[in-house]
Amino acid sequence: MESFSESYKAAGVDITAGYKSVELMKKHVARTNIPGVVSGIGGFGGLFAPDFKGMEEPVLISGTDGVGTKIKLAFLLDKHNTIGIDSVAMCVNDVICCGAKPLFFLDYIAIGKNIPEKVASIVEGIAEGCVQSGCALIGGETAEHPGLMPEDEYDVAGFCVGIADKPKMIDGSKLKAGDVLIGLRSSGVHSNGFSLVRKIFDINETTINNTYPELSKPLGEVLLTPTKIYVKPILALMEQVEVKAVSHITGGGFYENIPRMLTDGLSAKITKSAIPVLPIFKLMQRVGNISEHDMFNTFNMGVGMVAAVSKDDAGKALAVLKENGEDAVILGEVIEGSEGVVFA
Repeated sequence: MESFSESYKAAGVDITAGYKSVELMKKHVARTNIPGVVSGIGGFGGLFAPDFKGMEEPVLISGTDGVGTKIKLAFLLDKHNTIGIDSVAMCVNDVICCGAKPLFFLDYIAIGKNIPEKVASIVEGIAEGCVQSGCALIGGETAEHPGLMPEDEYDVAGFCVGIADKPKMIDGSKLKAGDVLIGLRSSGVHSNGFSLVRKIFDINETTINNTYPELSKPLGEVLLTPTKIYVKPILALMEQVEVKAVSHITGGGFYENIPRMLTDGLSAKITKSAIPVLPIFKLMQRVGNISEHDMFNTFNMGVGMVAAVSKDDAGKALAVLKENGEDAVILGEVIEGSEGVVFA
């Protein structure tokens, strides 16, 4: 007998819509299949068989995150196929800071009303994020929440598991004064600080379509630009250069995230003029009358990832990153001290 509950549907949950969602998303999930995937979606658990060959001491490294209030912009623009990229990016960009190669990802979508086509569109973005980071989407959950959230709204979160060989992990232990800090450019605001962003621009159905001379696209399109995924460039860099430390610049901006890559007694000296500040950040600072300190303490300002290498390796590191699509810049250097981050 086909699974269907008239009573449950009357309460706001249509389980048949859930089945249709799974069918629609299968083609997107299939794009993420990599060696190690044991089972397809639909079971009670996602199965993955990691390859430990060539590793002295395999370590599994996990990360979890959501998209935050950036998701409100997806609602207003009725564009749902990129927000999943942000969900993946926020997780894989964290685990790569340890030098971990992402293996697999699982998502969780809570939605007011399960519209299969919308759920499939969200998963399309999640799958794209997985493809960009070279990991598999091996499972997930879509939960319909009638009465708990509006029918046209949803939230997306997820987690990934990566693997690293412990002797080769990036932990900052080899950092020393004089090491060079390299900045990998961001694609935009990424996925943090959107409560402030929405306040600055008073984001609503009308203002989201505003245009500004500083921006090449309407405001909403610029702000919804997906978070850049740095997995493949960082893995390529690790193969050719000793990467001593890496920091993902998310919530807390420069002041909170760069110190996380440093060890005791060391600080980061950043050359302010070297930062490739994007037009959207200059616009936000002007429109919102936000102090420079608060901008650097909230946003990535145009730099989504920072890597530390020895001074002798800096030129090669920039070349490797360029070969892998990253127009990276030298931001500054590691110095002695306990200030955390100082600007010059």
